[in-house]
Amino acid sequence: MPPPTVVLVHGAFADASSWSPVIELLLERGHQVLAPPVYNRSLAADAASVRSVVERIDGPVLLAGHSYGGAVITVAGDAGNVAGLVFVSGYALEEGESLAQLQGGFPASDLADHLVYSPYPTSDGAAGTDVSVDIDSFPSVFAAGLDPTRARVLAVSQRPLSADAFAETASVAAWRTTPGWGIVSAADHTISPDVQRFGYRRAGLRAVTELDAPHLVMQTHPEEVTSVITRALAEIG
Repeated sequence: MPPPTVVLVHGAFADASSWSPVIELLLERGHQVLAPPVYNRSLAADAASVRSVVERIDGPVLLAGHSYGGAVITVAGDAGNVAGLVFVSGYALEEGESLAQLQGGFPASDLADHLVYSPYPTSDGAAGTDVSVDIDSFPSVFAAGLDPTRARVLAVSQRPLSADAFAETASVAAWRTTPGWGIVSAADHTISPDVQRFGYRRAGLRAVTELDAPHLVMQTHPEEVTSVITRALAEIG
């Protein structure tokens, strides 16, 4: 049996490079890593895309999802070779539940007042709606704790999320049959820490680590995030 591969799934308003500090640490320590793109068009399509990457891997996979990526791995984690799930400042949805429904049970985070809605053309000629974070607010709401110059770069290069993804329900909750671990970012202004705590508690994750960290915890606390991932690797190995 080959060693597990870590597949890192980014969230909305970001891309795979958001995992860069953790990728560097995992590679230095000899782990196999992939960080595929998430297209942020719909939960089902994004999960299917990640699952297709996972199923091409020869051997077990540890899926780690940040933010919206947590919802993606909740569904994609149903692939037969997924041996574990790590939720990082993320959504752990129940089967039949949407992002909007999970968030709706808690007070809104600072993100809600700083979203921008823009039309985009779809392949069938209809108009979709992209959701992004106001560029001026991005550094404080989404990229708190980062170098201001770096935060401004991320603000103007963010990857929007289709509005459809907020209302789309999870077709499966992989945490019901797959062991999971979680990281709560206690200083998160994007996803309420209480949303994270609730989802992780409901999922019965094996261990939850709470950090005094902002939303992009993989960039502000890469050692701690890498430690959670490597502990999960040891347990599933």
